[in-house]
Amino acid sequence: MGETELRAVIVDDEELARGFLREMLAAHAEISIAAECANGFEAVKAVAETSPDLLFLDVQMPKLDGFEVLELIAQGNPQPPVVIFVTAYDQYAMRAFDAHAVDYLLKPFSAERFERALDRAKGRLGQRAAPLDLAAEARAPEQKAQRLVVKDGTRVHVIPIDKLDYVEAQGDYVALHSGGRGYLKQQPISSLEALLDPARFVRVHRSIIVNLERITRIEPYAKDSRVVILADGARLAVSRAGYARLMEAMGESQGNNNTTR
Repeated sequence: MGETELRAVIVDDEELARGFLREMLAAHAEISIAAECANGFEAVKAVAETSPDLLFLDVQMPKLDGFEVLELIAQGNPQPPVVIFVTAYDQYAMRAFDAHAVDYLLKPFSAERFERALDRAKGRLGQRAAPLDLAAEARAPEQKAQRLVVKDGTRVHVIPIDKLDYVEAQGDYVALHSGGRGYLKQQPISSLEALLDPARFVRVHRSIIVNLERITRIEPYAKDSRVVILADGARLAVSRAGYARLMEAMGESQGNNNTTR
């Protein structure tokens, strides 16, 4: 890269860890530190404001973890920063690489190990792409989401799964409905479905996933189709295949009690 200046953002909830990275980067005149962040919310804001080339990102942090930060900064960003995960927990290593980080520094790490990671990161500049399915890729297959994160301009919304009423596909986006509000998130509905517990959320239509606990009744709509009525009054289309999945999830006895009125 020669003397081209690169911008870096450091994200870690521990001041000592940020200080160590700052010290390591001081030896590189071509790199300036655009921001230091102590939590995930600060990180999302800093990346949006400074457009860094490099991101040193802790995994376990309060408020938002490193994978959620990475997911949020990828939304609507065709060229996100090159990411080096920095953490004390080696069980996250495979998830880090699956989530498209270029390297992974396990604390405590040496200056030599840091330099190798930095060289790899520099080699990836200009080859960056924004993956859309980070949430699915960064979790083990059996691990279901406990919350969803959505970026709205510079704001971040955290939606607990218990508060999610239903999901609607809208092209390359999904609309997450919770408490009478809708939150638009760039993610295919199929990848979001994989994050949800199938015992609690059912895909009743190719474009709709519903929280079983919100259903008050099921009514006929047209030939081979029905609608579910939710507690908030929302009426959602149910396909024939979706109805079969719904009955299976609800159980035949409960399904008979709730069916057509």
